[in-house]
Amino acid sequence: MVIGEMDAAQVAAFFRGKNILITGATGFLGKVLLEKILRIQPEVTKLFLLVRATDDESARRRVQTEVTGREIFQVLREKHGKGFEDFIEEKVYPLAGDVMYEDFGLDTAKLKEVSKDVDIIVNGAATTNFYERYDVSFDTNVLGAKQICAFANKCTKLKMLLHVSTAYVCGEQEGLILEKPFMMGDTLREGTHLDIESELNLIKHTQMELKANCATDKAQRKTMKELGLKRARRFGWPNTYVFTKAMGEMLLGHLRGDLPVVIIRPSIITSILKEPLPGWMEGVRTIDSVFLGYAKQALKFFLVDPNTIMDVIPGDMVVNTMMVAMLAHSGEQAQTIYHVTSSMSNPASYMTLRESAHRYFVDNPPRGENGEPIRLNKMRFFSTVARLRMYMVIKYKLPLEGATTSSVENTDWPCI
Repeated sequence: MVIGEMDAAQVAAFFRGKNILITGATGFLGKVLLEKILRIQPEVTKLFLLVRATDDESARRRVQTEVTGREIFQVLREKHGKGFEDFIEEKVYPLAGDVMYEDFGLDTAKLKEVSKDVDIIVNGAATTNFYERYDVSFDTNVLGAKQICAFANKCTKLKMLLHVSTAYVCGEQEGLILEKPFMMGDTLREGTHLDIESELNLIKHTQMELKANCATDKAQRKTMKELGLKRARRFGWPNTYVFTKAMGEMLLGHLRGDLPVVIIRPSIITSILKEPLPGWMEGVRTIDSVFLGYAKQALKFFLVDPNTIMDVIPGDMVVNTMMVAMLAHSGEQAQTIYHVTSSMSNPASYMTLRESAHRYFVDNPPRGENGEPIRLNKMRFFSTVARLRMYMVIKYKLPLEGATTSSVENTDWPCI
């Protein structure tokens, strides 16, 4: 099906009667996806949500608290009124399990039911901490992808496995980046070869050494974090998160067989643009921390070239892409990759961020403890470390040595 010829009604109709397994539903993107499916297609049959919990009852409570009880379901709650809880109970089936285990740790009866019914699997489970412990990140992002693929091959009527990755598996490249799959052994550094099995053995060996040396929990965390970063940079990736996500993609491509697989690679995911609640965001994520730090005057300057393009994409646009891709590639015995990004079609620089933030807080100033509005100066950008150091010396070091700061305070340092 040609994507450009689809309309919203076709997308909604596709989900009628479908049984969908979603991992990572307690995360931001998972909530947006779940709400959207339930809102546009109330005749979806079942939505199985795999969540970490001790049993299905604990999983149900967790979904009620962390997912359907959140503000993003406000529109759906108003639509169904008193029948909202019954509607959710009819459509949503929480499952206690974990992607890192074989068959997700499901018992035989549950495994049989889900594998028999599921039409679509959406794998959104991930550890997204850039500098997570290597073993923790590997378990979820690499072995999790392997277990997802193994489970998908047991599903008798599966039409689609959609895997959420990240655009930054491509590393720190410049220019046009093509939507190419990773092959086993690929790296981003010329002259190196990546062996995933060897990486797993390295993790196990390091764990054994730490245990043999009676390392403290703190020492173990430090060692495993440093190991992940070291291995990532050895092969050309900037951090453990994107390194392990890239390995997860490799395994999916290698093990999928004839499975229809779509890999979605979004850039920096931000708040909702349009539906169901414009501006909704849960917690402080990625670029939002810059705005929050600026509003609280905890972030008065930023080390970045103001002309650098920041690639951000609203969460609902990512979900829309996922849903259209499910329709477009359902049943295809192929692997398809989509970069869900904005830098090509709608580029925005960090200067745009600065001006937008300042304009917003001029119109909507934060308030101090006395209720009075706080006037915020524009954030200062420094394009090089040398210029930042010069500013720090003049602004902070010289005053400590008795020099005057009047010239500094009276100088406009917007971005240098």
